[in-house]
Amino acid sequence: MKSTRSDAVATRREQPVTAERLLELVNVGRCELVKGSLMMMSPSGRRHGKLTAEIARVLGNHVAANHLGEVSGAETGFILSRDPDTVRAPDVAFVAAARIPVDVPEDGFWPIAPDLAVEVVSPSDRWSEVVEKAREWLSAGVRLVWIVDPRSRTAHVYRPGREVLQLGKDELLEGGDVLPGFSVRIADLVA
Repeated sequence: MKSTRSDAVATRREQPVTAERLLELVNVGRCELVKGSLMMMSPSGRRHGKLTAEIARVLGNHVAANHLGEVSGAETGFILSRDPDTVRAPDVAFVAAARIPVDVPEDGFWPIAPDLAVEVVSPSDRWSEVVEKAREWLSAGVRLVWIVDPRSRTAHVYRPGREVLQLGKDELLEGGDVLPGFSVRIADLVA
C-alpha cells in the first residue's frame, strides 16, 4: 500500500497524467495516479503478499460460489475521479455483479469504484496515510473498506456514515450487505 511521489516519472509538470496515459506507460514500475500525479509504490514484502493472496482467495471462493461479482488483486486500477484523474489499486477489491458495466474494457481500468476495498498495512506505512486512503475510498463511493494489519492481527472496518469498527484477532470480519453471507475470523487470515 505504500506510495511516494516521484518527479522522475512525471511526464510534464504542467500536464497532469490521465488514466489513459497511465495505461500506456511502460517501465515505470508499480504506481497509482493521484490527482494527475504518479505515485510510486514499493514492492510488497512476503507477509503482505501472503496475506493479500489469502484475502483474495477467501473472498474469491465466496464470491464465485454465490455468483456475487468479481474479486480483483493488487494490480487492478479503479478510476476514482477525473480531471485531474485519480486511479487507485487496493490490495484486494470486490465489485458486485449488478454494478459491473457491460462495456467495461478487459484491458483497462475499472471506470467505477469497487464495493469493497481491502488495504493490507505494510511496515513502512504511516497510519495517518492509511486512514486517509480509507476515507478517499469512501469518498469515491466504496461501501466497505477493510484495513488489515498483519502485525497487530487486527482489522479496521470503514463504512460511510458509521464509526470505524476495530476488530481483534478472534473476531469475525464480515461482508454485511456488501458481501452477503461472508465472514472470516481475523486470526484465520493472519495466521
